[in-house]
Amino acid sequence: MRHSANPLLPATYDVFWTVAIALVAALAVVALVSIGRHARRLGSAQALGWTLVVIVVPVLGPLAWLSIGRISSRNAVDASAGGSRSLTGY
Repeated sequence: MRHSANPLLPATYDVFWTVAIALVAALAVVALVSIGRHARRLGSAQALGWTLVVIVVPVLGPLAWLSIGRISSRNAVDASAGGSRSLTGY
């Protein structure tokens, strides 16, 4: 008798790729929500550019926004406001 895998249980690689895709999608959603929250600080062209980068470049785009873009938009607002932010953040 042959031993075969149960067709009702997914293979390990199927589970891995499903989790990987879900994590990439969640990362993109977090980045897009963050861009939406920072849209007032960014110009419309910058917000559109970052949105396109996040959508077109799946992993590196959201990571770039979360590590570089969000911080640079805060620094630009601080510089224009004279650096007088309150301790509460926003």
